Amino acid sequence: MSKVIVLTGAGGVLCSTLASALSKEGHKIAVLDLRADAANKVADQINSEGGIAVGISADVLDKESLIEARNNVNQKLGSCDILINGAGGNHPLGTTSNTHLSEEDLINKEDGFKTFFDLDPSGIKFVFDLNFIGTLLPTQVFAKDMVGKKGCSVLNISSMNAFTPLTKIPAYSGAKAAVSNFTQWLAVHFAKVGIRVNALAPGFFLTDQNRTLLTTEDGELTPRGNTIIEQTPMGKFGEPEDLIGTTIWLCGEGASFVTGVVIPIDGGFSAYSGV
Repeated sequence: MSKVIVLTGAGGVLCSTLASALSKEGHKIAVLDLRADAANKVADQINSEGGIAVGISADVLDKESLIEARNNVNQKLGSCDILINGAGGNHPLGTTSNTHLSEEDLINKEDGFKTFFDLDPSGIKFVFDLNFIGTLLPTQVFAKDMVGKKGCSVLNISSMNAFTPLTKIPAYSGAKAAVSNFTQWLAVHFAKVGIRVNALAPGFFLTDQNRTLLTTEDGELTPRGNTIIEQTPMGKFGEPEDLIGTTIWLCGEGASFVTGVVIPIDGGFSAYSGV
């Protein structure tokens, strides 16, 4: 049965892949992104392949922008059945330069060098807002249309950071932990009105945001990239397509009794002790 699926952050690598895959399942797709050109590019590609999609500019941190987007979706596609909260990301101001603090770090005057004590509250707030508030507000706006209908659900994008925080990125790890916790809370809250709420927890996927941290210009792994691969039993980064199967399952009737779960898609990273 065709559903109206709204994806935020859908101009990015991962959610644009999900948008295309869900379209091929026969669903109508609303591609939301802060960047109108990115949203329209993904929608145009889906339409050129015979799907039905609209690109809509929306700010996940601005409720009025989201309400306008919902009105747009309702007019062009119908009311939302499934929401995928894909908007998120990190910020350099919420990231330490080193994995561990040393006494020498406290006297390091190198431009841009940051210890935990130097982290900018504005950068940390940006990361928390984008990932957590940017999940909460779209859900407030679009999930209201799901009440009273069957087969509706919310799918959040958490991270392996939510289970065990990675070094250097405390703001992002904490924000994704909040997304996982919110997923469980909301699953309980919505249970009586038939809206399921689940989350994906991707491991390491190369995206526009992290590519320069994990690979060099010539495509070789950075030291951090090598560490990740060494700790991933499958020995590789995930591909965007690796998220498709779980997404289709969680959004479909085959998962009709599944709610409140956060599913790792990580090549075994979370199962490996390192020994």
